[in-house]
Amino acid sequence: MQFLQWLLPSRGHFKTVSDQAGDLAGFSRLVKTLKSSGEEGTSQCFIPGEWCQGRTAYGGLTAGLSLEVARTAFPQLPPLRSATINFIGPVGPEPVFIPKLLRKGKNVTSIQVEVYTDEKMVGSSVFIFGAARESHINVALDGPEAASPDEVEDFVPEQFLSMLPVFFQNFQTQLIEGARPLSGSDEGYIRAWSRHKDVMSRQGEASFLALADVLPPAAMPMFKKIGPVSSVNWMLNIINEPITQDGWYQIESRQAAANNGYSSQGMRFWNRDGTLIADGMQCVAIFI
Repeated sequence: MQFLQWLLPSRGHFKTVSDQAGDLAGFSRLVKTLKSSGEEGTSQCFIPGEWCQGRTAYGGLTAGLSLEVARTAFPQLPPLRSATINFIGPVGPEPVFIPKLLRKGKNVTSIQVEVYTDEKMVGSSVFIFGAARESHINVALDGPEAASPDEVEDFVPEQFLSMLPVFFQNFQTQLIEGARPLSGSDEGYIRAWSRHKDVMSRQGEASFLALADVLPPAAMPMFKKIGPVSSVNWMLNIINEPITQDGWYQIESRQAAANNGYSSQGMRFWNRDGTLIADGMQCVAIFI
């Protein structure tokens, strides 16, 4: 279970970029630190404090790096169609990624990537890659109307910037509709524009996956006091290739239901043209 605590950030055992040689600010540069051990695609990398989320690496980053490891270990894969990510424990600053081929079929290939910290499994993802095929079933779900990113407010007011989880600094995020965390809202709903600040990190499936978990859990606008939450798992179906103008994606996160300390939320992602890129859901544990 991946613990995070919005508005109470802590680097813990992570080191900042200034503690290490090199510039690792953007996701694209962080990918370059992945080093293969030569054992069936096993890879390891360094995650700086700027990408931490409480006492773990940011969940979207873990997912994006896992996808990058899968594609490196098994080249010439078709496009990504679905991803299921399980957050099992805190991901440390030097995680080890172990890819496994589950099945290679005529059209669909399934790959699992396990993540280890201190020889303990802390994450497990299954990626489904599939070749395109002709079909008479073609249903679109256009994005809701939204003002452009430069016409809406910053997601985080300036006076709260110092209270954010540090990973959030790697993204530019603007609030379109809904409420911010700790608003005491009657509805768990957030809709926002978001993109990587690093221009070189705005292209590709892995970069999109790293961005897609950027928003706080949909239940948090209903909070009336600060308390921890925990992403348990996350599933995404990729409908169209993640391509958009200037790196911006419209992200919608809506709580469907919550009970017994767990919340189920639906998530949708559109590009600047209103084309649906991905549809997903997430289970979140709530500790208040």
